[in-house]
Amino acid sequence: MTDQRTLGSETAIERDVVVVGAGPAGLTAARALVAAGRTVAVLEARDRVGGRTWSRTVEGAFLELGGQWISPDQTELLALVDELGLGTYQRYREGESVYLAPDGVRHTYTGSMFPAGESTIAEMERLVGILDGLVEQIGVAQPWAHPLARELDTISFHHWLRQQSADEEACTNIGMFIAGAMLTKPSHAFSTLQAVLMAASAGSFSNLVDEDFILDRRVVGGMQSVSEAMAAELGEDVVFLDTPVRTIRWAGEGQTYAEHVPGTEVTVWSDRLTVRAKDVVVAVPPNLYSRISFEPPLPRLQHQMHQHQSLGLVIKVHAVYETPFWRAKGLSGTGFGAHELCQEVYDNTNHEDPRGTLVGFVSDEKADAVLALPAEERRRLILESLARYLGEEALEPVVYYESDFGSEEWTRGAYAASYDLGGLHRYGAHQATPVGPIRWACSDLAAEGYQHVDGALRQGRAAADGILRAGSLTGAGR
Repeated sequence: MTDQRTLGSETAIERDVVVVGAGPAGLTAARALVAAGRTVAVLEARDRVGGRTWSRTVEGAFLELGGQWISPDQTELLALVDELGLGTYQRYREGESVYLAPDGVRHTYTGSMFPAGESTIAEMERLVGILDGLVEQIGVAQPWAHPLARELDTISFHHWLRQQSADEEACTNIGMFIAGAMLTKPSHAFSTLQAVLMAASAGSFSNLVDEDFILDRRVVGGMQSVSEAMAAELGEDVVFLDTPVRTIRWAGEGQTYAEHVPGTEVTVWSDRLTVRAKDVVVAVPPNLYSRISFEPPLPRLQHQMHQHQSLGLVIKVHAVYETPFWRAKGLSGTGFGAHELCQEVYDNTNHEDPRGTLVGFVSDEKADAVLALPAEERRRLILESLARYLGEEALEPVVYYESDFGSEEWTRGAYAASYDLGGLHRYGAHQATPVGPIRWACSDLAAEGYQHVDGALRQGRAAADGILRAGSLTGAGR
């Protein structure tokens, strides 16, 4: 028997604005629009809100499978958390950290700089200084517009670092903070300009390499609770789950993007609903734009640009123990090793939880390798990596779980999209430009807070503000 499917609903619902995606960006846009008196429908493909923030209880352990940390400069997120009445708590950081050197030797240390040998430390500090200088010179808002943009965007971060220094350990360690830790791509796969933007989004490269700054706080109840609170406030007549958007008709019959008439009705077809509106906010990452058919097609520039943006790959490993055993050893639970399978390890124990939780990250090509292995073999190798940092007790967690957003149908990677070599200076100026009634909003397009929930909130607010400004100029809106 043939499986017959019907797209949309028999009767279209009417709204001023359709928001595609119920992550932090989409919900923020909807919240701002509703507060301004607009009617909104938020259409979410998943069976939950939160996008790349997601909490689950696995075998009795509360785990944050996606984004979770807040840094002090993320003022948009901190203000929203406070407004929603949610609490925060600091990541545990008391005691010594662990550095695993390229030769496998284990070192403990305090402070922010790895104990990598006097000359290597000097080189790392010098490289951080050069990158801080580039961040100050280029800025975060329009890196593509700087005179150095093309030069820095056409050389990989890997090769640029080695032009600056002959110390391989220093180059590898500095590269790790952007590559494995943030963009989750090998450092040869993205440009130095992209690395500068990543650092600038945190205020400086110095901030980015300071884990006590960039991974400062968590939300009590998990980061997803921010989206859940916004969705609850909006209500079920606004937020529709299990509703993948398939087609957006945004111009009149026979029109092209060049002929679009402002005010033309938009029709959005999803698996469950048909919605007619005046404006659309597409609040999903750029790698998912192609999941939607646009009628008429988007401009050539958009088609090209989206093919140069992609997410990286990381396995976020959660290991829960009866107690945080590392603390009794005087260890913070923080560990770094650029040559290790788990390049980063942190104490991720939940608020007021007597058990101890570690979180580790396996990125890019290392993730490729272990994802090709049977699950039990992968688990063994990852736990052995954790044990090299913190001791053999790490081999026996009571709960073990791997977050793999690369296999998620509506994400397909982590943590956010970045450009390939040469893409940022070529397309960056156009990435948030509206197309007719369509606006784009996601952390992948942010300046401040790029890749983070804070950036998603800023982008959602910007999209809503754009719609409201345009409406006030034209008298549009119901």
